[in-house]
Amino acid sequence: MSTPQLQVLRQIIETVNSTLELSTVFEEILKLVSQVTEADACLLYLLDDAAQTLTLHACRPSHPENVGRITLQVGEGLTGFVAKERRPMAIDRRAFDDPRFKMFQQLPEDRYEAFLSVPVSTRGRLIGVINVQHRRVHHYDTEVVALAETIGQLVGGAIANARLYEAARQRRRELDTLAQVSEAVVSERYLDEILQLTVTMTAQLMGSKICSLMLLDEAKQTLVIRATQALSPAYRNKPPIRVGQSISGRAVKERRPISVLDVAKDRGYMFPEIARREGLRSLLSVPMVMQDRVIGVLNCYTAEPHRFSNDEIRVLYTIANQAAVAIEHTRVLDQALALQKSLDDRKLIEKAKGILIEELRCSEEEAFRLLQKQSMAKRRSMREIAEAILLADELKAPHEKTNI
Repeated sequence: MSTPQLQVLRQIIETVNSTLELSTVFEEILKLVSQVTEADACLLYLLDDAAQTLTLHACRPSHPENVGRITLQVGEGLTGFVAKERRPMAIDRRAFDDPRFKMFQQLPEDRYEAFLSVPVSTRGRLIGVINVQHRRVHHYDTEVVALAETIGQLVGGAIANARLYEAARQRRRELDTLAQVSEAVVSERYLDEILQLTVTMTAQLMGSKICSLMLLDEAKQTLVIRATQALSPAYRNKPPIRVGQSISGRAVKERRPISVLDVAKDRGYMFPEIARREGLRSLLSVPMVMQDRVIGVLNCYTAEPHRFSNDEIRVLYTIANQAAVAIEHTRVLDQALALQKSLDDRKLIEKAKGILIEELRCSEEEAFRLLQKQSMAKRRSMREIAEAILLADELKAPHEKTNI
């Protein structure tokens, strides 16, 4: 291995060890690889293990409009072939004529002559693929291929470490958010405030562009937005949806989380125009369940295509159930207060009836009908009429009460 190549390896090792911020690592490594191979382009694809897809994650020269948007299956195209076989591929000329080649209209590099691709891996596990490309015919000797393979392993280790670090940070954020939601649920805040805090904290945790909480109207069997951190009037004023309709309605009907990669393209989503206007892509809808009864749904939208992991679904499920507890707690409290008010009203009405019976020498039924008649005539509640009778009785002079 030549001295310049050894220097590049040393610089890459220093870069990998200097930070856990992957964007910085990717940018610097692609720059170094381009320099040592004199490449016209260098691209990094990362593997989604669950979906078995490769997505363009970084490139030099930069194509920000394509990063995160160009995706291919493992085994698809030259890049997918390298990922599947887990071994390097070098083509000196007319790479675009190879029968395994796949054209992406957005990438000018697809028309380049020479192509070198190596797997990015660590401890036998595939992480992604690095591609090195030249506009003109270019021979990749064994030293360059070996160097690229070594770089692939170094990058793989860096990505694995960074992911472990990010997973630990995310777990800490999840625990903090769950603690804050739990604290809000048991606090004396009003329900609307609790739900607003819930969607705001959930959006921050999940990196969501929009997070909304919809409650079920059991009588109408419709879902209505009760809380969201979205500022968009178009989204906030969305009409109610019926149970079974759109993604949220299906999540409630089927009582399970449902995710969609692109709501603007999904035929089951009812508001594609709003999604396109607001820049919404992926959606995760999780039903809110309390004592085996679905009472609503929690929605998280992303601005970029995103496949929600099992961990993300689990966290959102936990938050949704915490919110369900707050809603149920408020419902039970409201019922208790309504029952107490009903008992208080009844006591006042009974006292008012007693006064009318004593003053008018009428039956209990006649006294009740008189209260009803006054309530309708004055357009006041029975309680208000009863309170007026009790007040009038209190204001009477002592001798008036005695003479009754």
